[in-house]
Amino acid sequence: MLYSLAAMLRAAEWAVTAAFALATYLVLVLWTGGIGLWSLSELIAGAVLSAIVGMVAAPILWERGGFRILQPHRWVLFFFYLVGPFFLAMARANLDVAFRVITGRIRPGIVRFNPGLKTDLGKTLLANSITLTPGTLTVDVDDATGDFYVHWINVKSLEPKPEEVCGPFPSWARRIAE
Repeated sequence: MLYSLAAMLRAAEWAVTAAFALATYLVLVLWTGGIGLWSLSELIAGAVLSAIVGMVAAPILWERGGFRILQPHRWVLFFFYLVGPFFLAMARANLDVAFRVITGRIRPGIVRFNPGLKTDLGKTLLANSITLTPGTLTVDVDDATGDFYVHWINVKSLEPKPEEVCGPFPSWARRIAE
């Protein structure tokens, strides 16, 4: 009985993730079908891609009873993170990289730091935020210790604080995903 309940829960997690992915896909390809909203090929492609996304993303999104990711205030926090701290960090990083390229003041290297994130979703959000910011690239995340290895264009110390490398990203990832 308990095993079947766990299997049903995993199936429900997959179905919700796949349904969300399909809805997102259909919104993105709206009115590409000529006469109707979507063509048959778009619907088939969306169903196949959504099934794959459901299989890959569901274990990450639903870990440790991760139903909290469905809480509306987390989506609002994520939106404010994108238009606020993330956008500002991107603008600053673009200017910083342009300055360093023009002046030649580049001290590249790989640094290690531990942001203290516990969930895979939080680590994924932080790693993607770091990688999308010019001048930094997440090279590896050690699952055992939670250490991030980041290639940084301006290394000041070999073991910097997380805020030195990626600003407010770790605290926002903690608020949104944990």
